[in-house]
Amino acid sequence: MSAAEMWAPQVAVTVVAEVREGRERALEDLLHAMGDGVSNEQVIAFGALEGVHFARLVLVPPVDPRDASTLILMSDVDGAQDAHLAELAERQGEGIDAVFGHCSGYPEAPASVPARLGFLRARAVRADTSYVNRPGRTVAQVRDEARLRDAIEAYLDSARPQIEGCSALDARALVQAFVAGDPALAFAATPAPQPELGERVRSALDLLRLPATLLVLSPLLVVAAGPWIVLLRLHERHDPAPDIRPDPAAVALIAGLEDHLAQNSFTAVGRVKRGPFRRLTSTALLWVADWATPHLFAHADLAGVKTIHFARWVFLDGKSRLIFASNYDGSLETYMGDFIDKVAWGLNAIFSNGIGYPRTNWLFCDGAWDEEAFKHYIHTHQLPVHVWYSAYGNLTNANIEQNARIRAGLHGPMTAPQAERWLELL
Repeated sequence: MSAAEMWAPQVAVTVVAEVREGRERALEDLLHAMGDGVSNEQVIAFGALEGVHFARLVLVPPVDPRDASTLILMSDVDGAQDAHLAELAERQGEGIDAVFGHCSGYPEAPASVPARLGFLRARAVRADTSYVNRPGRTVAQVRDEARLRDAIEAYLDSARPQIEGCSALDARALVQAFVAGDPALAFAATPAPQPELGERVRSALDLLRLPATLLVLSPLLVVAAGPWIVLLRLHERHDPAPDIRPDPAAVALIAGLEDHLAQNSFTAVGRVKRGPFRRLTSTALLWVADWATPHLFAHADLAGVKTIHFARWVFLDGKSRLIFASNYDGSLETYMGDFIDKVAWGLNAIFSNGIGYPRTNWLFCDGAWDEEAFKHYIHTHQLPVHVWYSAYGNLTNANIEQNARIRAGLHGPMTAPQAERWLELL
């Protein structure tokens, strides 16, 4: 099996750097020149790096105008974080210099590869929660399986007279023979790679993390549950929940950066409500969500929302702010509607700890079900992203899943009805 066909985990890489005083405008101009919602690959060529599914650069304004802005690099990559940072420092060094040279603490020009890497490592932070639509499915696999589908469909078009009189099983056999005879499709001679034993053991042990923690802390949790519920209801009743209308110009700016591909990026940042209660509650909920995403929502379905490729939540500024970023299919309006209809309870649990969120009841109720107020909240916290990269911008999650099923259907026995259903995928 080739290196490209090895199973590999995906990691959410996040680099957070403070912008130097007086350099915000120059950096903003540079980011605008690097893309119009999709990266033009002229300064940092994310597509030249190994295993990058999605990447973005976003400038986060400060809460206080007297403070510095923050530049954040986010990548969703196959393999290890350090390998990705090393590749950025070595293969995209000039671009990294051009962008992060506006940030405090960046090494003096000309920066060496070790100095660049040291800067990126020092400012890399772990996502508090990250979501992967299909863990282990690499960029190479997604692209190869799309290429496989195209090749099979072209073959079926050219061999139509021969296949029209065949049974479904015979047609499948002809397709199998075609794939086996094409060296460019050699990867499809075997099923898609699966996690190795070590990864399966690690996942099984991690599955015990939440139950074990709850068991150990159960005496404390039983005692704390009553006071926590009382404090929750006090905060829910008395925390301000203003319905702030978004600036139409800001909404129009962000809309102009969207819908260039079959996918879009979403980035929003908000302030966590003051006080230890909200900070501890949001921290605990994100910890639970970080456990749940790989174990309960790792099969192309985030509680009913199937359009998200990758997502992450990251605390900023000592947990006083929270940034959420995702890569999803379709329009923002459809995306927000999916969340409201299918997972409003989850939105409420996490985002109700943020200033300005629509009022909730008992943590999970109301909140996002006030559709207009929720959309106002989203629009007022969303950030424009000029530099965003997708490795397969013409493929939705539905396309990717279908291509994977086509490859899987080349292997193993099938009944005639199963073969008919498989051919319908093409």
